Amino acid sequence: SPHEASKDSQAEDVLTEIESNLLECKVCFERFSLQKKDQTAQNLPCGHVLCLKCVCALSHHVQKKLECPFCRKPWDVGSTSECRALADLQELLLSESRPKSSSGHEEWSESMGWGTLCLHSAFGGWGTMVNPTGMAVDETSGQILVVHDAEKRVVVFDAQGTLLNVFGRLSNICYSLDVALTKTGHILVTDAGDQSLKAFTSKGRPLATVRGFRLPWGVDVDNRGRVLVTDAELGTLNQVVLDFSHGVVLAKRVVLKELMHPRSVASCRASGNIAIVERHRSSFTLRIFNSDFVPLTQMDSFSLHLKNSLRLVISAVAFDRNGDVIVGDVQNGMVWSLGNPQKNPALIPLVSGLMRPAALAATALNVLVVLDGGDHAVKFYWITYKL
Repeated sequence: SPHEASKDSQAEDVLTEIESNLLECKVCFERFSLQKKDQTAQNLPCGHVLCLKCVCALSHHVQKKLECPFCRKPWDVGSTSECRALADLQELLLSESRPKSSSGHEEWSESMGWGTLCLHSAFGGWGTMVNPTGMAVDETSGQILVVHDAEKRVVVFDAQGTLLNVFGRLSNICYSLDVALTKTGHILVTDAGDQSLKAFTSKGRPLATVRGFRLPWGVDVDNRGRVLVTDAELGTLNQVVLDFSHGVVLAKRVVLKELMHPRSVASCRASGNIAIVERHRSSFTLRIFNSDFVPLTQMDSFSLHLKNSLRLVISAVAFDRNGDVIVGDVQNGMVWSLGNPQKNPALIPLVSGLMRPAALAATALNVLVVLDGGDHAVKFYWITYKL
């Protein structure tokens, strides 16, 4: 009808205004991008937004300061931050235009770039997951747990992406960052909002809250059943002992200290080795310890840059079934194998074409599970052999 046509026209006009006035940088007039790092939207403290490329171009290389091109207020480059509101709006608009499969799920195409692993399947998308940050895989049941920003912070899927359970309302979990599973099926969530580690039953019933952290970030359970938690503000790795049957915290102690903003932590089920990713702005250090927390080796962004022209920024770490280290690279949207870092570290591209690899898990069958925070999706990759 003419009335409906008028409403459609008005909606198109609003979308056009949004794209031209909100989703493009008013300095270079290029559209903000979720895929290209230098075109992500950045907030200045004064409230104005421009792309990362323009922030770098306008900043003083020595003093690390820039003047806002709109209000002329001076700011430190370090005071800028990613504009998540615009990124979420862009993802919402993108999800409306993303093609759907016959089953109704979104389709993700396999990258044609570097990488030896092929995309087998994927599930998720905006709304199913909202800015996911952590993932755990239960190899026994095939269930996948993800923590994200929705009202209920923890979502549980089966291996096909069917939603099984949601729990952890905002009143119970303020700001979840990572999730882990114990051998008994208990669920552990780091909560940066109230500076705690929270334990739940397999069905999501609260059991215990462990306090005494400043910024609890990564969490994993090693092959001895010990719970390991990084504290990004205190620079520590903590070991927590819980009596899950009674919901009691038995012990919490610092096992490593003087780390530089430790985030992701992973324990190798085969060797017991522990990997910790330390992040400081755009640089990183990856440290490997044995099961007794004795240092084995470390590498950083500079040493890996010598092996490859690309600069890596590690956002996640895991071990495969052979004990090789696998890392997510948020700078290039890739996953790499570093091989056995105690020997001469390799740098082998496994997956490319990701938006923001937030978490990794390698199963006993050598299936690589990737949580892509940019796509709000869980993706499965496995090796194929060419004749």
